[in-house]
Amino acid sequence: MCGIIAVASQRDIAPILIEGLKRLEYRGYDSAGLAVLDKQENLSRVRARGKVQELALALEKKTLLGKIGLAHTRWATHGQPSEHNAHPHIFEDKLALVHNGIIENFNQLKQELAHKNYQFTSETDTEVVVYCLGEELKRTPSLLEAVQKTIARLEGTFALAVISKEKPNNIIATRRGSPLVLGLGIGENYIASDVLALLPFTQEIIILEEGDIAVVSRDEYEIYDEQGNKVNRPIRKTDLSVQSVSKGNFKHFMQKEIFEQSHAVCSAIEGRLLQDDIQDAVFGANASDIFDRTKNVQIVACGTSYHAGLVAKNWIENIAGIPCQVEIASEIRYRREVVPAGTLFVALSQSGETADTLAALRGLKSEHYCGTLGICNVPESALVRESKCVLLTHAGPEIGVASTKAFTTQLVALLMLTHCLGKRNDKAKTDEMQIVAHLRKLPALLEETLKLEETIERYSAYFEEKQHTLFIGRGTNYAIAKEGALKLKEISYIHAEAYPAGELKHGPLALVDKHMPVVVVASYDAMLDKLKSNIHEVMARNGEVILIAEEGMNLELGTDLKLVEVPKGGPLLSPILLTLPLQQLAYHVALRKGTDVDQPRNLAKSVTVE
Repeated sequence: MCGIIAVASQRDIAPILIEGLKRLEYRGYDSAGLAVLDKQENLSRVRARGKVQELALALEKKTLLGKIGLAHTRWATHGQPSEHNAHPHIFEDKLALVHNGIIENFNQLKQELAHKNYQFTSETDTEVVVYCLGEELKRTPSLLEAVQKTIARLEGTFALAVISKEKPNNIIATRRGSPLVLGLGIGENYIASDVLALLPFTQEIIILEEGDIAVVSRDEYEIYDEQGNKVNRPIRKTDLSVQSVSKGNFKHFMQKEIFEQSHAVCSAIEGRLLQDDIQDAVFGANASDIFDRTKNVQIVACGTSYHAGLVAKNWIENIAGIPCQVEIASEIRYRREVVPAGTLFVALSQSGETADTLAALRGLKSEHYCGTLGICNVPESALVRESKCVLLTHAGPEIGVASTKAFTTQLVALLMLTHCLGKRNDKAKTDEMQIVAHLRKLPALLEETLKLEETIERYSAYFEEKQHTLFIGRGTNYAIAKEGALKLKEISYIHAEAYPAGELKHGPLALVDKHMPVVVVASYDAMLDKLKSNIHEVMARNGEVILIAEEGMNLELGTDLKLVEVPKGGPLLSPILLTLPLQQLAYHVALRKGTDVDQPRNLAKSVTVE
């Protein structure tokens, strides 16, 4: 959500700011803007509703020359998408500020400022911050000190970047609960909310820690911690490249990322599989001690990651023989927990910056937790830095808002966790603990599954005029059905819901008629005969069935259904294989609907606010 890039340079920076914003488009936004200080220390600003391209067109009509400035893509929270609500916000033509996050006490601060006769031009919480900072500057000649005093008054989460006539060569940036990185270049330095914004310019970065304040000029930088002490943070070299975040020959990032899943899974398992074992050390140096004490697992996640957790619950309980609970992060934070002794807390997040998941991790209070495990795709993320054990999924950059390869690699990571926990438990099902052998087969099976695209594209035509879809499945496939429904609603805007197939007669069957497609997710398991009965119930009511199933199941359901057969993967791999056709179905339906596949309306890739 939202994006920040700021640059201090020896060259005119408007093109750099625009390029950086384009790299942040995947995060989700509805308006954009930039501001620069010119040679005469005049502050100029351009803002536009809509895409970064609209801002670039507006910039062509108004030349902005300056060597220090900042830019922002906004995802609306306070106030509708509009030019006057877009960032940067300015105080008396003296300073400009951009902000990611939410200021929870902005109403109180706004009332205080209103009593001092300040007039507001937007509905945002951000404008309140820039006015508070401007007011503080009247009393405090040091911009750094003014920023320190201002953020001390703020409640909530933020990443801020500020430029000011008072310090025309400096950018001041700070963060609390929202990510921010410092980029080091030659003759110029950068601030950004995401490493991807910096890839065309530098690969040397510094990750700002919670509460840090950075003072950045084109040639140097200083970092102060939350207590105001000057500190050194390590310089890292990111492995990402410009090529790794390009579409290549694909029409959309989502399509590319669907087809990258075989390679992503190879990366996820590379160097981690022994002949018939997975070493605890792949989860971290202290993982063995934590796993030895694990008697219970609690998985906390949001969205797609939550669905991965639901699949893992079945694996961990049915295979490893250990109790497992799966919680939505935004819910668990606000209720009393009963935590059994020896509980392993597992946080799942693609970005590692998901606000609710991080808050749940940071808010752990019970002494019954034996450790924390973060499963994540981004090595520079807060989740990775703050978890005792970590497993990186190595999926590579995922730009499309609708998660694909991040989901399948999370499932791979959770299978590896199932193995490591199960080998400690005499109750583990030995015949199903052949996880290593199955994981070795997975990349090739994924390649075979991706060849089904032509069939799925043909079936997607049936959804073109539809407004509602029902997804059903049993066991792990219910979780996959939920993920399929989420993908369809995310990018095609079709209302889609998922239910356990056994729940059909308890309400959802009332929705079924010839206008309601029903997507059934099926694998060869003990509940297959019951699932066949559920399919007959749908067909008897003229429901149109699209069946995504393992091959060779001898379904005997007649010819009145649309069938997609994935390679047989067994109980361990079938949930992963069945996911790919659902992703492709959502993609091709969205193409037919004409929606924005990579940047669906109202959504953001990384949900960094509550």
